[in-house]
Amino acid sequence: MRDRDIRSALRTELEKAYKDEADTLFIDELGLCTGNARVDIAVVNGSLSGYEIKSERDTLQRLPHQIEIYSKALDQVTVVASVLHIEKVVKIIPEWWGLIEAFDEEGHVKLRTIRKSQANPSVDPFSLVQLLWRDEALSLLREFGVEKGMLSKPRRAIWEKLSQAKSTDELGHFVRQQLKVRGNWRSVQSPMLGDG
Repeated sequence: MRDRDIRSALRTELEKAYKDEADTLFIDELGLCTGNARVDIAVVNGSLSGYEIKSERDTLQRLPHQIEIYSKALDQVTVVASVLHIEKVVKIIPEWWGLIEAFDEEGHVKLRTIRKSQANPSVDPFSLVQLLWRDEALSLLREFGVEKGMLSKPRRAIWEKLSQAKSTDELGHFVRQQLKVRGNWRSVQSPMLGDG
């Protein structure tokens, strides 16, 4: 069972689960913390949820690093793992992370929820606003009325200012809204490249 097989089954299940929520956005390979890690599938609606796939061909070597990064920026996280990894994964992931088992049934990938994800108890506001491109972050600073002196600053300074401008919940709302209205995701500059 390969990554793409699990990904296809997961995507089908997610699209079914959110079919009545027209404003739900699915993003493949969403970069977090300026590209420090990429979550396999992100779901953006009233929260920002991430799904990390661990197929039989994967190792769990990167999982501790992924836990650190995903736990900074995502509201909920779920690992979707093959039967081979379930016992190890459940010992590694935080209690608030969800776990789904992917298994083969007559040549088809099936998914079984082992543990539902819960709300992240400590989203980091700076990591959250790093999901915004520089012009998006500046636009929010303007909207909040705190853009003075920031127009020529590098994006890190802009993110820092923005992360302190509102509560984490309010920032989460604004970031999710911006991700949903963003134009062509892959044809414009990625948020992890360059400084502008």
